[in-house]
Amino acid sequence: MLKKYALVLLVFATKFSIAQTYTSYFKGDTADVSTNQIAGTLLAGGATDNDEAMSWFLKRADGGDVVVIRANGDGAYNDYLYSQLGVNVNSVETIVIPSVSAANNTYVSTQIKNAEALFITGGDQYDYVKYWKDTPVEDAINALINSKHVTVGGTSAGMAIQGDAYFSAQNGTVTSQQAMNNPYGNLVKIGYHDFISNPVLKNTITDTHYDNPDRRGRQTTFLARLMTDYGFRPYGIASEEYTAVCIDENNIAHVYGYYPDYDDYAYFIQANCIEPNEPETCVAGQPLSWDRMQQAVKVYKVAGTTDGSHYFDLNDWKSFDGSGTWDNWWVADAEFNFIDEAIPANCTIETAVGEVANSFHIFPNPADDFIVLDGIENNSNQIIITDVLGRNVFEMLLDKLEVTNDVVNGRLRIDVSEFPSGIYFLRMEMNKKIYAAQFVKE
Repeated sequence: MLKKYALVLLVFATKFSIAQTYTSYFKGDTADVSTNQIAGTLLAGGATDNDEAMSWFLKRADGGDVVVIRANGDGAYNDYLYSQLGVNVNSVETIVIPSVSAANNTYVSTQIKNAEALFITGGDQYDYVKYWKDTPVEDAINALINSKHVTVGGTSAGMAIQGDAYFSAQNGTVTSQQAMNNPYGNLVKIGYHDFISNPVLKNTITDTHYDNPDRRGRQTTFLARLMTDYGFRPYGIASEEYTAVCIDENNIAHVYGYYPDYDDYAYFIQANCIEPNEPETCVAGQPLSWDRMQQAVKVYKVAGTTDGSHYFDLNDWKSFDGSGTWDNWWVADAEFNFIDEAIPANCTIETAVGEVANSFHIFPNPADDFIVLDGIENNSNQIIITDVLGRNVFEMLLDKLEVTNDVVNGRLRIDVSEFPSGIYFLRMEMNKKIYAAQFVKE
């Protein structure tokens, strides 16, 4: 298959403006509809849109209203999404939001909240940060993800801002070599946990255009910064330019591309779970060294296909369909290195609030009626479970437990049968430390 930039002609667009703060291009039925939309995430690498991935995105709107947001440009996506992919939707509206004033406009946030699917285009990601962060646009995006449960997608800059952590490009872009030479240089501006809140991308930073130029060194630097600054084991997802990662409602990441005709890959990156695993040198003004015996970072590399059959499981960050390959990445004195490594990652999912003991884990995961905590010790004293909105849904004082009746051989069973389906975060105090893990309720 030849890759060609899609020629999108705006045949019909209705243009609205209020105090010249935003511009809307509309195509389709203006009546708002309600459908059985499906939650998901689309992360596209930044070149020509992958038709198969975008069709996947549209189908999840279930015939509803699709909204495209951007900081500049026009309504070129409208015809492409409304009629060229053969997927029926009620409407497609592109809203250009080029200022904080526009982001504060009630019409803009209302239209976003009414969407059954949302797509964020490419551009300058710092425009999105400086115009949309801490505004009703941010609130509307997070409501779509966490309350309405729609699919939110983005390409290039629209992918770059979707992680729990993000490279803001506040002072312009940064190359891999620049980032590795000084992880705290003026160009290495990283935001964390203060913009888009998508549970499946918790503690995760994305990167795009991965094959042009090589960005492995800079994303490794981003992970090193997150581990150094915030003390958690970070994750990364990256897409090459013609590749898209489509994460379904079960947190399975399917990779779309044109392999084997083209080398289209996505990368699932995580700090290794060896001890110690933090960078040897990650300080201002010095070259990055994150070696750990050439095992600092584990990466699963997946080829994208037209049917998206190759996948990686983001519930545990170690299950996969078997078509990809594992690599080790490391940085020694600002030099990026990698080798093929048959040994997969075997780490436990964790959250930003603490660490996971080697002996402590949750099963089954995903769960149905119950979870079992394995590795409970006698000096544990509290367990708290929160949902994706941070609300406590379960709390237990372990020092009130009967060791013989409630904890058997270091295991504690918790009934979650009444929990709604979704992602949950568990915190447990043990050995005067806070341990944390994530599980999915089906």
